[in-house]
Amino acid sequence: MRLTVLGSAASYPDAGRACAGHLVQTSSTAVLLDCGSGVLSNLGHVMDPTHLDAVLVSHGHVDHFADVFALQAALRYAPTGPVPPIPLWLPSGLRPRMEALLGERGARELAEAFEMRTLEVNVPVVVGDVTLVPHPADHVDPAFSFVVEAGNARVCYTSDTAYGPAVETAARGAQVLLAEATLPAEYAGRAPHMTPAEAGALASASGAHTLVLTHLWPTIDRDEAGRQARGAFGGRVIVAHELTALDID
Repeated sequence: MRLTVLGSAASYPDAGRACAGHLVQTSSTAVLLDCGSGVLSNLGHVMDPTHLDAVLVSHGHVDHFADVFALQAALRYAPTGPVPPIPLWLPSGLRPRMEALLGERGARELAEAFEMRTLEVNVPVVVGDVTLVPHPADHVDPAFSFVVEAGNARVCYTSDTAYGPAVETAARGAQVLLAEATLPAEYAGRAPHMTPAEAGALASASGAHTLVLTHLWPTIDRDEAGRQARGAFGGRVIVAHELTALDID
């Protein structure tokens, strides 16, 4: 399995970055986890976006799905003709909110690009040789973390969440923890997000060998975020940047 960070910024992208987006690939399958602002542009550096097999959106905050609208245009107007609709897995309630932004015609076009399906807690999503299990996240309702498995590789993507029992359960047994680390230490507890130190503590509790910090606040000192995470976790810590890639087996 290869994991590529397409967007590592929280809420809004600072210069040269994108909001949440993470690509999981095997030799035969490509799945996009979240599709925030700027993700589609970075995806084009890695693969043809029209070759995606599925997209999963973790929750209904716009920094996690804004580029779904751009992706539908890419799929519907591909150079060789419209691509057959691909699965788009959404939390309940998000589809009508997205359609409300588009009007009647736009909603029809969205349905031409995607087979829209609803995520459910602990109900596996199987895409080719990749299995993704949604777990509840402590953020908005509904929101999901994802456990992703392919072959012997196991990754937990926390998406947006506060530290607590829900994300501890999702992360347990993952080799690689792709963890949000939104909040600078001085803002700990102000919003349902984790600090870099909390992401490190989660990695320690999970038994992971590698922690990848993502969803970082645009003005955070990323080097300092890495140091804070290492203070709580003795394994490998990677502070994500756009197009950071990691092979997991």
